[in-house]
Amino acid sequence: MLNNLFQGLFDSSTASVITVTDFLLCVGCSLFVGLLLACGYMFKTRYTKSFVITLALLPAVVCVVIMMVNGNIGTGVAVAGAFSLVRFRSVPGTAKEIGILFLAMGAGLIAGMGYLGYSVLFAVILSAASMIYSLINFGEKKNFSLYKTIRITIPEDLDYNEVIDPLLAEYTSSCDLIQVKTTNMGSLFRLTYNVTFKKENTEKDLINKLRCRNGNLEITVSKQDNSVAEL
Repeated sequence: MLNNLFQGLFDSSTASVITVTDFLLCVGCSLFVGLLLACGYMFKTRYTKSFVITLALLPAVVCVVIMMVNGNIGTGVAVAGAFSLVRFRSVPGTAKEIGILFLAMGAGLIAGMGYLGYSVLFAVILSAASMIYSLINFGEKKNFSLYKTIRITIPEDLDYNEVIDPLLAEYTSSCDLIQVKTTNMGSLFRLTYNVTFKKENTEKDLINKLRCRNGNLEITVSKQDNSVAEL
């Protein structure tokens, strides 16, 4: 009965059939590889949770698609065309939405080839993995309070490379100057930095020291925008 459940509707007597054990082994290995890739990607990288979860699930989706298409040139061409349509949607989506589209297309491909049992099994395994990753907060970066954007106004004759940068290096583990803008008819510069503080609640100390160096001109500290890493 179990063998019949995972038998392809269109299988012939000469067609090779994937066993349940081999299917689970390949999917499990793909999930493990995806987890390793996701962990490696997160190391010292700015990322979003949805992208990391999608990265962890995508190898399993591709693995199942390859198993189902194996040796069938016509099906392979059709799958390539169908999957290429994902990028041409009218409304941009998050990494998680694109990932679930691939998952749904993979499950539909399996069902379309007659492997109804494998289609259900694939959807259950990948959905369960996605829910588990979400429940354990996998890919959720901690201490977002350490990531800030600092805007500093300085006089035009102040060398910020020698005056501002050493002070920022004292309080931050990383500091990127992303914009330099002139203001007030060119008499002032406005510097924008994306920084990562070494410790929490040190913004006030840094601001007080910066005020002594920029002539008590305007300084703003705001939450850093992390949406740039999203697909």
